[in-house]
Amino acid sequence: MSEIERIVPGIADVSFFSSDSDLIDHADLSNEDRQQCVRVMEALREWQEAARTLSEASQRYMKLNESDMRAIRMMIRAEKQNQIVTPKDIAREVRISSASTTKLIDRLVAGQHVVRFPHPNDRRTTCIKVTEHTRRSAHETVGRQHARRFTVAASMSPKDRDTVIRFLADLTDADVPQEELAPDN
Repeated sequence: MSEIERIVPGIADVSFFSSDSDLIDHADLSNEDRQQCVRVMEALREWQEAARTLSEASQRYMKLNESDMRAIRMMIRAEKQNQIVTPKDIAREVRISSASTTKLIDRLVAGQHVVRFPHPNDRRTTCIKVTEHTRRSAHETVGRQHARRFTVAASMSPKDRDTVIRFLADLTDADVPQEELAPDN
């Protein structure tokens, strides 16, 4: 076991892509800087795993899949802004076909998570609205978890929050698919 593996358990998997990679120019970094960067990557991996576990638990609790959850979150946000939600809005948010959207909505209606009602201005389409029961369930579960995340952010100094915001914005930019992974390829 290497010194870094002793200091940071489970680092071997991250090190493969981080500290020892020929894809990263780390010549200007000290050994301590490299180790700290690897710890940042490991902390991100752990947070992603925790977020994935939370998402799966929420889906099980609500008896919904990821697409269903995305649709419901979007509808709750839209309703808070007094916006009407149509099947086309759901398809765009979840990035699925019209046929898949119909199946998704049928599933949510059957599960009593949403209701359909006539569009007030366009008789060719319907509107979809989250039921009060599902809204309350989402608020008490997913909403409570988001409140815990907000509390973590609120506990930081403004300077630290700015640093985190910059870091996450830079990660977002870094994660835009490039070359072979780009959408146009």
